[in-house]
Amino acid sequence: MQATPGQRVRTRFAPSPTGHLHVGGLRTALYNYLYAKNMNGDFIVRIEDTDQARRVEGADKSLLKTLEMTGIVPDESFMHGGNFGPYVQSERLEIYRKYCLQLLERKNAYYCFSTAEELEKNRKLQMKQGMQPKYNRKWLPEDMGGSMPEGEIGKKLEEGVPYVIRMRVPDYISIMFEDMVRGPVEFDSATVDDQVLMKSDGFPTYHFASVVDDHLMEISHVIRGEEWLSSMPKHLLLYEFFGWEPPKVAHLPLLLNPDRSKLSKRQGDVAAEDFINKGYSPEAIVNFVALLGWNEGEGCEREVYSLDELKEKFSLERVGKAGSVFNVEKLGWLEKQYIKGRSREAIISVIKPLLYEELEKKNTDMDVDRIAGDEYLGQVIELMRERVSFEHEFITFSNYFFFDPEKYEEKAVKKRWVADTNEVVGEFITVLEETGDFSADSLEATLKDFVAPRGKKPAFLIHPVRILVSGVGFGPSLYHMLEVLGKETVLRRLRKGIERVSPFSS
Repeated sequence: MQATPGQRVRTRFAPSPTGHLHVGGLRTALYNYLYAKNMNGDFIVRIEDTDQARRVEGADKSLLKTLEMTGIVPDESFMHGGNFGPYVQSERLEIYRKYCLQLLERKNAYYCFSTAEELEKNRKLQMKQGMQPKYNRKWLPEDMGGSMPEGEIGKKLEEGVPYVIRMRVPDYISIMFEDMVRGPVEFDSATVDDQVLMKSDGFPTYHFASVVDDHLMEISHVIRGEEWLSSMPKHLLLYEFFGWEPPKVAHLPLLLNPDRSKLSKRQGDVAAEDFINKGYSPEAIVNFVALLGWNEGEGCEREVYSLDELKEKFSLERVGKAGSVFNVEKLGWLEKQYIKGRSREAIISVIKPLLYEELEKKNTDMDVDRIAGDEYLGQVIELMRERVSFEHEFITFSNYFFFDPEKYEEKAVKKRWVADTNEVVGEFITVLEETGDFSADSLEATLKDFVAPRGKKPAFLIHPVRILVSGVGFGPSLYHMLEVLGKETVLRRLRKGIERVSPFSS
């Protein structure tokens, strides 16, 4: 579904600054961004902080930082500027008061002085009677179809009694719209409450402020989560009251846990920052989130996309209605695909700072300039691409390429050591000392030639050598690992290892 001819596409992401960016919020931001960029439009980030009690200091900047880390850069925001600011709702209070006053004058809204205790008592009574809880319109004025005399309302205002301002929902009408994802949707106004527009603290509610802002900021398309679908009647009525053209709207499917329950914080990590901190790359996260509800088309089995490719291919027509399962295993698979396809240079730019951090913590006998050099790091990368799950594991999981073992995997030692293991390893060290060619092919031939006359299989020596050199009983091809480490390092570790592992031999 395209924009109206001649219409500039403008989408927005409007988070509340109450904490970290939920992956559901990231998907909403991403879909808004992708749609805008696919249509050569603008993507705006607006901070909706009308609930001041829940505001977390610094959360607004954190949200923007996370978006930018994933490549979702706004065209307009409170940090990027723009012609439609301010982009923070708490800085727009006079605007909301102006438009709320218009609704009062047009008899589309009214003052309400009901206390919290009265509202709760009424809610419980309605529920007990099997009714949908709604405001009982106690303070609806007589000239708006209610029973409250105008003089009583004026008296309360003069006395300075706290109040809220509610919208007057028309009776007995149908409210319909065309959802870009879900198709035709219809509501009966009898199910719609007289929503609070302005709270007693002078701040607007989300429902009121978002409509005013979307209009004034010329938002053409509102793309948001399914949980906001029930709010549409209130929003559409406000557009009608003001005589404004509403934007096109798309409601995205829910994100679900593998058990089909709604994804929530109680089930574990759901913040985008959680996954970034664990080592998932922004590219994999964006790719994963894009597929939570969208696919390129029937019969297309492709699953790996760059952000530029997503901007080119994304459309709301390919967003499904059914809930999407948040499968972290799929994210892990995507991360591995990106590691396999990422250039050496890109990976080196990430892991080199991590290596220097580790080098500062430890003393090493290795040549720092060599092991931190691009050539050496490139060799490690090619040897470990298929074995790591995150980029940081080129350093953490593969630390034996940079540091001598501090301990040896006891279970592996007990499994691989026999009475004469150290003796045979010692003899092999002597052979390696005389070896001029330390390439993988040469080392393989040397080891096999060494064990054959002794009536042993290569594995007899392969496993102990690996353990002594790396400290663990698993890893990449031994011969290639030895080649990358280099002759000096290998011999040093073998000599040191024999002395330290001897107590475990039987």
